[in-house]
Amino acid sequence: MHATRKLWTWLAVICVLSFSVLGCVGTEIYLTAPPIPKQVISTDGKILFSEGQVQLGQEAWLSAGGQQLGSVWGHGSYVAPDWSADWLHREALTLRAIWAQQEFGKNFEQLSLGQQAELDAKLKNEMRLNSYDSKSGNITLSPARAQAVAQVVEHYVGLFGDDPKLDKLREQYAMTSGALRDPRDLQALPAFMFWSAWSAATDRPGETGISYTSNWPHEPLVGNTPTAGAGIWSIASIILMIAAIAGMIFLHSISKEAPDPTPPKTDPLFDLKPTPSMKATKKYFYVVIGLILAQVAMGVITAHYAVEGQSFFGFPLAKILPFTVSRTIHTQFAVLWIATAWLATGLYIAPAISGHEPKYQKLGVDVLFYALLFIVVGSTAFGWLGTLQNLGNDFSFWIGNQGLEFTSMGRVWQVLLFIGLLFWVTLLGRGLMPALKTPSESRGLIAMVFLAALCIGGFYATSLTWGPRTHYSMIEYWRWWLVHLWVEGFFEVFATAVIALLFTRLGLIRASTANSAIVLETIVFLFGGILGTLHHLYFTGTPTFVIAIGAMFSALEVVPLALIGVEAYKNYQRSKAAAWVQAYKWSILCFIAVGFWNVVGAGLLGFAINTPIALYYMQGLNMTAAHGHAALFGVYGMLGIGLLLFCLRGLSDRAAWSDKLLAPMFWSLNIGLAMMVFISLVPAGIYQAWASITQGMWFARSPEVIHSNLMETFVWMRVPGDIVFAIGCVFLALFAWRLLMGGKRERSALAPTAQTKRV
Repeated sequence: MHATRKLWTWLAVICVLSFSVLGCVGTEIYLTAPPIPKQVISTDGKILFSEGQVQLGQEAWLSAGGQQLGSVWGHGSYVAPDWSADWLHREALTLRAIWAQQEFGKNFEQLSLGQQAELDAKLKNEMRLNSYDSKSGNITLSPARAQAVAQVVEHYVGLFGDDPKLDKLREQYAMTSGALRDPRDLQALPAFMFWSAWSAATDRPGETGISYTSNWPHEPLVGNTPTAGAGIWSIASIILMIAAIAGMIFLHSISKEAPDPTPPKTDPLFDLKPTPSMKATKKYFYVVIGLILAQVAMGVITAHYAVEGQSFFGFPLAKILPFTVSRTIHTQFAVLWIATAWLATGLYIAPAISGHEPKYQKLGVDVLFYALLFIVVGSTAFGWLGTLQNLGNDFSFWIGNQGLEFTSMGRVWQVLLFIGLLFWVTLLGRGLMPALKTPSESRGLIAMVFLAALCIGGFYATSLTWGPRTHYSMIEYWRWWLVHLWVEGFFEVFATAVIALLFTRLGLIRASTANSAIVLETIVFLFGGILGTLHHLYFTGTPTFVIAIGAMFSALEVVPLALIGVEAYKNYQRSKAAAWVQAYKWSILCFIAVGFWNVVGAGLLGFAINTPIALYYMQGLNMTAAHGHAALFGVYGMLGIGLLLFCLRGLSDRAAWSDKLLAPMFWSLNIGLAMMVFISLVPAGIYQAWASITQGMWFARSPEVIHSNLMETFVWMRVPGDIVFAIGCVFLALFAWRLLMGGKRERSALAPTAQTKRV
């Protein structure tokens, strides 16, 4: 107990220090972010963009789909371009062409090598010159550059409008005609795109050769190449990771762990009678399965749009379900069903652990269920409606689709979800409180479960920190607090503590061992994980030291994964500890799969893109999607399904349980995911990385690459994996249906008939 108390102290110290540093970094981002100009003017007095247009353009882009329609500074979807890279390349080419005509009366391609070299050097000087005046708040451009900007503006207005000459390009981008209908929005959108590209190429004040985005994206035309810091800190992070892994393996080899206890002769939970509130959680798990099926269907449609941008096998589906909507639902439902599975597990185990059913607990569980259902249906329906009807910026932000990846629901729904999560923490706390008050070996684990739940409820408040016109750098800062810390941080701590608690209840591990292990694991994970959040922010207009901190601490995130295989093997051995453990075989195998995908998805594929030099070339490409699919479903999804099966085991008639359906479910999901990732996404990501390294980010995201024969072949190569994966989902649905129908038949057979009652 004394050793465990020391670990809790270390955990508290690490959390306080890490969040203090993260807060200080946020302050520096706010102070040094790329300045938003009042006006963009030319030296001959022409106003290109007026005051407020950059902020209005940001709102317009987000309401048109935002990060579901291409990306800015690398964050978003992958079919349409990265708009900052696209604008930068178009403006550079246009400006160079204008100079070629003005100075030599020829097209650039017709000039001699010496003349071309002269204009290339002039282009770099022009594009990197920081002409922002802090006193007036204006950015001043030369007349030639102003002319180039005007031509690119015309292209963007036509693209986001309804210019028929750009219909083919819109189809390649999976865009619909008339993405923006308000003339004010159409005129303001290019201002935001210009500013994002200007920030990416313009030197920081007082520095040479380093832009506000640390020279991202790669664009040789304007001298955007990796900084020295990106290379140095990449090497340093790899050295640190190897050293830390070696240290962890050494400590593990010299430490003596107590062996697992002798398992009970019978299932300790066999006679557990679910309380009314525990029974009320069953409907949560059926909604989880429904959300999985919907998410997979939207994933199939979204992937197909990479080939047919506005159709689904010839059917004009984009008229009723455009790419921005299908991808929003696909990404949002992924987070929602995983979170729902974990929330329901918490509500299920609380009375089981404490042996106490608080008054009105079932009512609270029911109210929370219908509230969450209302939020899911409402946010999806209004986001869909707002996109189809183009109801404007205010509607999108408050009620519709905010256009931010994984946090897309309107602000009203976010507030309601925050209230719902706080209500969930209250219900969980009421259920666990008797166990928290009673001294026991498991009390440390129970405390960790509750503290993680408290952080899950509280940290969702970070989704409420930005407004419609908040600086884009700060939006990204707070968004990654939510996506990284909320989903990848505290949810993982919560789930890991729940699994340890379940194993102790089954008598498969010692509570005293689990107490220390879970606190130590949380320390190791959060030590790298909290400040590792910054690896998402290398190139989002942040100070250069963010690269150093993010690189070193994100490398430490990989360290705990070095021993995941050992834990997975131990879990496999525990699944054979006694005959009755076979009743939980598929739940335990799901936990083992979590270990595998942690190593492969979060570890190998994650670290492949996490170092600054790798992410410089691969941010916003399909290697990110490969990591995202393998980590999100492989780790968190399989964990959610494992918890779902464990809870349904105690809530369902055991005679209706079918391992014959769970076996193909488990193997189809994992094999299908592996096929999808390694046959399609990884090869596509490698091909795009080659394009990015050789010619620039604009090229890797251009129609020439995205719709090349090779890339479209990679998309079609997803089909076998998608089919195998979908078969696994169907088996999960059939299993749940059999449980439901089997239980109803059992209750019907046991219910006395009217004639029996009379007798």
